[in-house]
Parts: sequence; structure tokens; C-alpha cells
Amino acid sequence: MITVANPIYDVVFKYLMEDKRIARTILSALLKEDIIEVDLRPHEYVNDKRDSVSVLRIDFGARVRRSDGSEQLILIELQKTWLETETLRFRQYLGVQYDNPDNMQDGGEHALPMVAVYLLGHRVGDIDEPVLYVKHKAYNYDEQLVTKGLPDPFVDSLTHDSIIVQIPLLRGHLTHQPGGRTHGKERLDRVLSIFDQSNGEGRNKRVLNIDDSMYSGDDDMEHIIQRLAMAAGDSKLRQDMNIEEEFISAIERRDTEILHRDYALAKQKVLIDEQKSQIDEQKSQIDEQKSQIDEQKSQIDEQKSQIDEQSIRLARKDESLKKSIQLLSAANLSPEAIAESLSMSIEEVKRFLQ
Repeated sequence: MITVANPIYDVVFKYLMEDKRIARTILSALLKEDIIEVDLRPHEYVNDKRDSVSVLRIDFGARVRRSDGSEQLILIELQKTWLETETLRFRQYLGVQYDNPDNMQDGGEHALPMVAVYLLGHRVGDIDEPVLYVKHKAYNYDEQLVTKGLPDPFVDSLTHDSIIVQIPLLRGHLTHQPGGRTHGKERLDRVLSIFDQSNGEGRNKRVLNIDDSMYSGDDDMEHIIQRLAMAAGDSKLRQDMNIEEEFISAIERRDTEILHRDYALAKQKVLIDEQKSQIDEQKSQIDEQKSQIDEQKSQIDEQKSQIDEQSIRLARKDESLKKSIQLLSAANLSPEAIAESLSMSIEEVKRFLQ
């Protein structure tokens, strides 16, 4: 076993990828291409810590030998982050590359073909694949694959392939026995095994314990392990790793506090919404009761109006009857005769004659 610096740290990863041989080894395995030459593009190293996370971005120019023997210059934009970050930030970095005149070819007519590589210290949704290849293809209207005339500089200038590596899923993928250089997926597993965080040393995340015998006979991998071992013994790098870890820890603490705060606010919002729903329900019941009261009041008013109308009719009837009785009395008819002729009681007749 050998103790090496953990390349998930930005300072270690940058130190690793500044070695052209190592950069070519790692990028060749990821791209599944024969990379002849790779160069770190000038002034393109960015470690952005302005907002919520640290995003390391390194841009490479790589000369690739194709299967037909031809060579092509491509741009590789590599972005690495510890924690989850916004998709927008990755898109903004890509936009900078599309807008960079140094990334043009053919006299500025077309852009260099570009591959975006994302090394993520977190998982992406429910995707279980450690390495995800996202490739663009061309189709006609009938959804049939178009291959004639492709690749084309114009098409390649407007689209790009992506490779996404989920570092948390790189656990125990190295199964090859020692003995020389490997190829294909076995090669990729071996290269990415240096990021396997299950090889960590307890709480000390800054170093990994690697079985270097697994890489015996593989010169490129032995070179990578040696450089990581050198990084582990470099006092300046160790100090920078401590600073970086403190920065990430501060972000994690802040994000945890934000998570707890958001949870409390969400819980409070649920209670408020529930109380509001109860208040709205009570208000609805009160409005319904008020509507019933208004309806009863309307019925009472209608009944009162009917009673008043009946009272007026009765008063008019009594007044008419009183005049008739008075006229009959003036004609010298006795109260008894008037009562008999009007089918009334003698008491009612006498009441009207008073």
C-alpha cells in the first residue's frame, strides 16, 4: 500500500493534470481516443469560488489520431467540482469557449470540435452509471440517422459531446490484475480508480491508500501514482489542501444551515397554509350562515309585507262596511235588521254605529 494525495482536491488535481503525460493518459481513457499530444491552453485555468461552490476548469488542446490515420485538433473543457452546482454555471463556461476567437479554425470560419468533461463529486439524480457519455447525432425529418457528409466542421462547431463522471460511484471498479497496459473499459476503470474515495484514510480525506501493486508494469499508471505520492509529501500542497478543505467545509456547514432553515420554513409554511385553509373553511361556513340568515330575513320581510297588505285590505273593508251600516241606520233600519241583512252579529253592527 502507498499513501497518495487525494486528486479530488482542486490543488492536487491541477498539479496532476499539469503533467502532460498524465493529462494524455487520463483524457485518452475518458475520450476512448488515441491522443497524440495534449497542451494546457494558456490562461484557461479557473478556480471559481465566488459563489456557492468551488469549480475547477482546465481547458486542453488535444491532437487526436483517428482510426483512418488522420489527425484532428479538438478542444477539451474539463470541469471538476466537489459539491452540487448550478447547471447554468457549466453552461456559462461553455458559452465562453464558444465565444473565444482562439478556438476557431479554418481562418475563423469554424470552431474547434469540443468535448466537455465533468468530474463531479456528487451523483446526478438516479443515474447509476459511473461514467456517462452524451453524444450528439444527426437525424432527418423521419428520425432516420444521417451519416453521409458527417462529421462536418459546421455541425461540429455548433454541437459538442459530453462525458460525465460521478466520482461517488467509482467504488471498487478496479478488478484487473497487475501486468502491463490495459485497454478499453478496463483501462478507464484503472485510470479512474485513483479517484476512488473508498480508499480514504478515515477522517483524513486529503490522502488515499492505494495498492500500487495493482498498477505494476503499467508505466503510465505508475507515473500517476508517483506524482500523487509526491503531492502527498509536498508541504505547500498539503497546506493548500487544508485551506481548500476549510473552504469546502464552510460551504457544507452553510448549506446544512440553509437546508435546516428551508426545512423549518417549509414546515412553517405547511402549518400556515393549513391554518389558512381552516380559516377559509370557517369563513365559508360563516358566509353560508349569513346567507341563510339573509334568506330568512328576506322571507320574514316578505311575510310582513303580506301581513301589512292584508291589514290594509281589512281596514278598507271595515271602512266600507262601516259606511254601509251608517247608511242603513240613517234609513231608519234597526241594528237587528241591519245585522240580519248583512249577516252580521248585532254586536259587530253596534260597534260600527258607535
